[in-house]
Amino acid sequence: MSEMSEKEKSIFKKAVSFFKDFTYGMATHGMARHALKTRSSMEHLFILITMGDMLGVPILPPYYSMRLLPFVVPQITTWKRRMLRERELMESMY
Repeated sequence: MSEMSEKEKSIFKKAVSFFKDFTYGMATHGMARHALKTRSSMEHLFILITMGDMLGVPILPPYYSMRLLPFVVPQITTWKRRMLRERELMESMY
C-alpha cells in the first residue's frame, strides 16, 4: 500500500479546510455575528447604567459606579465615542 505523497496530503488538508470554512459560513456565521452584536449592545447598556453620570445620566448612586470603575476603565473611551457620535436613521434599523 502506497503512502500519500506530500502534495496529495496538502491538497486534502486544503479541501478539508475549505469544507469546514464553507460549512461554518453557511450554518453559523450569521448566528455568531448576531451573538457578538447582542453582547456588544448589552455591554453598552451596562456601562451606560453604571457610568451614565459621566454623560449626565444619573441612574445608579456613585458608590456602585466607583466600585465597578476598575473593571470599566479600559472600555470608557470607546463607550463615550459610541454614545456621543451621530447616528443615521438607516443605521438604527440594522
